[in-house]
Amino acid sequence: MAFASYPSLRDKVVFVTGGASGIGATFVSEFHAQGSKVAFVDLSEDEGRALSGKLAGSWFRRCDVTDAFALQSAIRDAAEALGPITVLINNVANDTRHDAASVTPEQWRKALAVNLDPAMVASVAVYPMMKQAGGGSIVNVSSINAIWGPGHMPAYVAAKGAINSLSKGLGREWGPDRIRVNALSPGWVITPRQLELWLTPEAEAEWSKLVALKDRLMPEDIARMAMFLAADDSRMITGQNFIVDAGRL
Repeated sequence: MAFASYPSLRDKVVFVTGGASGIGATFVSEFHAQGSKVAFVDLSEDEGRALSGKLAGSWFRRCDVTDAFALQSAIRDAAEALGPITVLINNVANDTRHDAASVTPEQWRKALAVNLDPAMVASVAVYPMMKQAGGGSIVNVSSINAIWGPGHMPAYVAAKGAINSLSKGLGREWGPDRIRVNALSPGWVITPRQLELWLTPEAEAEWSKLVALKDRLMPEDIARMAMFLAADDSRMITGQNFIVDAGRL
């Protein structure tokens, strides 16, 4: 297959949270391949350094995104190194399973601190530079779980539902500044984490019954939608939720 190349992404500065592994690493690699200047943060320093070492000109910092000051500082320093950030991919998340009845207030707050708060903190941090640049694109990675509401992950589901609403609200408020804000909701994407923890032949067979397209959904499929939303091709799209899930029935 031949996939799209976006001239408008060349030399744009892109910032990705949770970019060292999984879907995030694919975001970083795919934007870099488009000629973008990519900065990313992650809690895993070894994986982040390894990826950055493969991508000439990329910028990486180990960062705990639940620390708002650290995330704001990383965004500011990345902009100083590469230029004003005009594309933000709010990707970081943790979908660890847990039973609703056993969740403590501390666990609930910790889950929202990684799955929801960084999207707002990072968006506010890039807003002034996007406004000054004449516009930008923010892509908030959500999940179809916000729609389907599976059990054993209440904080994750709640956070992703909030991500969808946040995207619509910011898209409306920041539209006059030509800053577009959209949500991107993947289905079951086959990442190393999924392969290690949850993907069994039985589970994959059950998933295949639920989708129209039977091929595996891969990180690259999600990145291609993110690149479209970041590129000038989508200049009149904001406040929307784009579902990439192989046609969940």
